[in-house]
Formats: sequence, structure tokens, C-alpha cells
Amino acid sequence: MKNVTIFLTGMRFYAYHGCFEEEQKIGTHFVVDVTLTYDAEAAVASDDVDQSVNYQLVYRTIRRVMDTPRHLIETVADHILREIKHDFPQVLNATVKLCKINPPLDGKTEYVAVQMEG
Repeated sequence: MKNVTIFLTGMRFYAYHGCFEEEQKIGTHFVVDVTLTYDAEAAVASDDVDQSVNYQLVYRTIRRVMDTPRHLIETVADHILREIKHDFPQVLNATVKLCKINPPLDGKTEYVAVQMEG
């Protein structure tokens, strides 16, 4: 077994997640970081992208989830994690970090974030 970890870092999206009506109408910026671990023995031996976890397809999965507005960023992170595990069953473990840039708080905050693993 040759476990490999893939890092997709700093993926930027404009999306409409939030509890406030304005957030769901106006939207805001989000940053997503994902790490995926899988057994890469077959991919390494064959040098075939079809034997690997194709990170271009992983990005498309994340984009699809980000395009569906939700109230909680925890829910968004959970859906990203579930969809990755569904679309790429060879993934042994994944971690998703979702950052909401400039959240509507009573003060200046760069971002709020959640991290989920599964």
C-alpha cells in the first residue's frame, strides 16, 4: 500500500451561504482547502490518471457543492466531504476546511472557518 495525500489549497469561490437574507442574495467569498489520502499503488505503477484521484474532478465536485446555497458553513463542509467520498470511493480519508471571508460580524474579522474530517 502506498498512501498518498493530495492537497488542494486556496480554492476560491463566490457563493451564497449564510443565515442572513443578505448573504443569500449578495453572496461573499469563500476559500476551501481539501486534503485527500488514498492508496496510490495502482496509480504509481500504471502512471494512469484513471487509477488516481483526479484532482480536476475533485475540484468540479467541490464547485458543484459550493453552487448550492446553504445556511451553515458546517453543512457546506459536510456536503463537500460526503460528495468527495461518494464520487471517489478510493479516498481513505479527507479533510475539508471552509473559510468564509469577511463574515458579517460586529467587528473586523478576516474569516471564519470550519474544518471537518472523515
